[in-house]
Amino acid sequence: MTSNPDQPTDPFTPPQPDQARARRVYASLMRITERHAATDEQRRRQAHPTAVGPHEAVRLVSFLLSGAARLHDGEPEVDQADITAALSLIPLVRGEMDELEAGLLQMARGRGMTWQEIAFGLGLGTPQAARQRHERLTERAGTDAESAD
Repeated sequence: MTSNPDQPTDPFTPPQPDQARARRVYASLMRITERHAATDEQRRRQAHPTAVGPHEAVRLVSFLLSGAARLHDGEPEVDQADITAALSLIPLVRGEMDELEAGLLQMARGRGMTWQEIAFGLGLGTPQAARQRHERLTERAGTDAESAD
């Protein structure tokens, strides 16, 4: 019997949802990258050619602080003001993410996806949870929720 990485080898061990979710997140990133960001030209669609977007700035400061990215020669160390600047951008980034998620949920519903399918994609347990999340997001983002039915 061959082992499937998505299934435990012991039939009496429950699946680990966090591991399954992590594998799905990785697979999702790889799929989108391969299909929509494989070339320099495709990747340029996502970045402003002369300015760093708020989410990129927050991520950059975080990566530099954590050591996930290295400073270039002559580049100043991340200081307290850089951290404060990144923290100041968090509400803007959160608002942008809320708007993106609300819009994506509306488009998914417009393409005929069920709340169950959407719940699976979001890692939520029930269709009701997905629908409630959509309602909260549309209220926070100030988007139109009429297509939520």
